Amino acid sequence: MKPILFLLAIACALPCFAAPFDQTLDGEGFSIRITSPNTPEKNEITLQPKGLKSVNEAVTLSVEDSLTRAFLENANADNSPELFLVLTSSGSGSYGEVLAFSTNGKKALTPIVIHKPTAKDLEGYMGHDEFEVVEGTLIRRFPVYKARDTNASPTGGWRQIQYKLKSGEAAWHFRIDRVVSFD
Repeated sequence: MKPILFLLAIACALPCFAAPFDQTLDGEGFSIRITSPNTPEKNEITLQPKGLKSVNEAVTLSVEDSLTRAFLENANADNSPELFLVLTSSGSGSYGEVLAFSTNGKKALTPIVIHKPTAKDLEGYMGHDEFEVVEGTLIRRFPVYKARDTNASPTGGWRQIQYKLKSGEAAWHFRIDRVVSFD
């Protein structure tokens, strides 16, 4: 086997992982640097805020998947944006997850609890998640697969899970507000 073909064969046999992640997001009067080596299985994400009013210490999170996107959005119209981290698994399914943090009046980062969908909400789910905040609503959208569909060809339309940010006793919560299916 020629050297180039041999290297291509090895590369295709190994799981693919995202490149290291390094991005700084600017809020109103503060910033957050987000870094991750995106190493397989035991990955870490470091959040380094700067300019928050109370706590600016780095936070390190242990995760299994790759960090593929980060963004700030003000989900509750309080002039203090929330931080969203989108994680994606390796492999053909690209299963997604989002982590969210409140900036608490631009004082400190704290995790937001995101309520899990029910088995019915995830019926036909095989990954390929998209996450966005639209008009104060966290949206999780994914294609729906029927029983005989291949991973590359879903035929069941789309499902969208909509979350609203609500205050709780000890933490903020993204609670499921609506689940919508469409073609």
